[in-house]
Amino acid sequence: MADFTNQIVFITGAGSGIGRTTALAFARAGATVVVAEINEAAGQDTVRQIQLTGNKSLFIACDVSSADQIHTAIQMVVDRYGRLDVGINNAGIGGKYARLTEQTQSDFEQLMAINVGGVFYGMQAQIRQMLTQKEGGKIVNVSSIAGVRGMPMGAPYSASKHAVLGLTKTAALEYVRRHIRINAVCPVYTHSAMVDELFREVPDMEEKMRRRIPIGRLGEPEEIAQAILWLCSEENTFVTGQAIQLDGGMTAG
Repeated sequence: MADFTNQIVFITGAGSGIGRTTALAFARAGATVVVAEINEAAGQDTVRQIQLTGNKSLFIACDVSSADQIHTAIQMVVDRYGRLDVGINNAGIGGKYARLTEQTQSDFEQLMAINVGGVFYGMQAQIRQMLTQKEGGKIVNVSSIAGVRGMPMGAPYSASKHAVLGLTKTAALEYVRRHIRINAVCPVYTHSAMVDELFREVPDMEEKMRRRIPIGRLGEPEEIAQAILWLCSEENTFVTGQAIQLDGGMTAG
């Protein structure tokens, strides 16, 4: 297992699903984990779970669609711990399951504000701090398999996740010589509150997804978390600007 002892990790959307599982994985690896979450009850519950294992954690209420809130959150981290080693921009929403012409302006704008704005503002604040650190830092943005292919009935979501990859690759090129490595993960449908809600809305969706994934099942949050930890670890000092597809073989054919 990668060792993150004495490292400060900031994770958005860490109140459930991939975000919570990643927060717990970093804590088990020795990190101090800052949980940034708009849902205070969920975020505080993640902090409690981390603290029950004997590790350190801090909750910060944060709406990632607000640049001011993200920049304030990162400043709070620096004021308390003196630095930031890892940034995980995970917070996101799924949006409406509907054809493009049935999506409203508010549907589109809300999804872009959270899924794209959260990554853009998050990286801005994280990179500005990492530029002040001799050792730089590591950032992972959570995209989706919908960021590398089309997603019928989810045009705004797919567009937002494609945008995350554009931001990731561009930032990686801009800051690679400043010792800041920036990558993205692109999970296929993975068990989480967001995906489970979609399956409730569309009863036959889960079985359809299973049939489309060659390995025959959905992803598990722990599998995504372990990929994120590797990307941020000292075992990986060469990979940057990449979109790691965690899809059970879906895009191989």
